[in-house]
Amino acid sequence: MDLSDFRKEYTMHGLRRADLHADPVEQFSIWFSQAVSFGVHEPNAMTVATVSPDGMPSQRTLLLKQFDASGFVFFTNYRSRKAGQLAENPRASLLFPWITIERQVIVQGIVEKSTAAESDEYFQSRPRDSRIGAWVSDQSAVISNRDFLVARLAEIERQYPGEIPRPPHWGGYRLIPETIEFWQGGAARLHDRFIYRRENSGWQIDRLSP
Repeated sequence: MDLSDFRKEYTMHGLRRADLHADPVEQFSIWFSQAVSFGVHEPNAMTVATVSPDGMPSQRTLLLKQFDASGFVFFTNYRSRKAGQLAENPRASLLFPWITIERQVIVQGIVEKSTAAESDEYFQSRPRDSRIGAWVSDQSAVISNRDFLVARLAEIERQYPGEIPRPPHWGGYRLIPETIEFWQGGAARLHDRFIYRRENSGWQIDRLSP
């Protein structure tokens, strides 16, 4: 099935409850694989929304690096604005906008830090330039100009000519989902929306009006 046939299939016939896996993470994995297959650019790109202590929301685009039954994992600077907001309110929302296949997924839940071992393992898998960049940028801090970053880059390269350790202020977060919503575009704007809500040890699945 090519992309036009794929979109036509769901536009014409819609998404049924019977099409969904009972486990939302498994359903996400199915949709994620289809997004990859149909050439969605950076299907792991997601908008991460957090809220400040005074109730002001903020958003930014990050890359999902891992997901499984334990949650959805991303990595960032623990001194960043998002990290400060998560320290005050450890809840967040992730939005995956797979526009070319007329789908989106919204994941909401509680956020916790990854273990140091998990962060170390991922950090060492990154390209050298990315590992250096984690030391260079004091994310979200005000700086005077770009020259500051260039000078800091040269300093870090001199400091670590070989192995680059993970900065103590850099690591992962895991969002443990409480709800996951799947949205599929439909004809005449009769979109299909299904939401999974965690209930005890299982999940309740409901269809939502578009």
